[in-house]
Amino acid sequence: MSQNTSGSTSSTSYSNAQNSSSTGGGNSENQVLTRGRLQDLVREVDPNEQLDEEVEELLLQIADDFIESTVNASCQLAKHRQATALDVTDVQMHLERQWNMWIPGFGTDELRPYKRAPVTEAHKQRMALIRKQMKKF
Repeated sequence: MSQNTSGSTSSTSYSNAQNSSSTGGGNSENQVLTRGRLQDLVREVDPNEQLDEEVEELLLQIADDFIESTVNASCQLAKHRQATALDVTDVQMHLERQWNMWIPGFGTDELRPYKRAPVTEAHKQRMALIRKQMKKF
């Protein structure tokens, strides 16, 4: 991402991001996750684990596809808001809405409210039965 004059690194030209993400084609120079970094991540999880070459290729391809789709969708959001730069909030919005992912420490400093799961009627009935049984004792 490019650094602007205010010192933040939250935006980059989305046309450049789209162009660089679509020129992948298996070139290791364009990969965000390299084979060496993938092996380092595996060693962090389990030092004794070794991935087959086919598994490594598959994981690298999945990571590249995920990054490419995230960049493209984020660029579409930036384009929709008629911006000339991709902002970190565009990426956050895509990740949150499409993948239910939130990466803390980036974008806004606001606290995210905890979303309680809606209480179903069946749950209410079970809880009423439990309370009723507890009163007997």
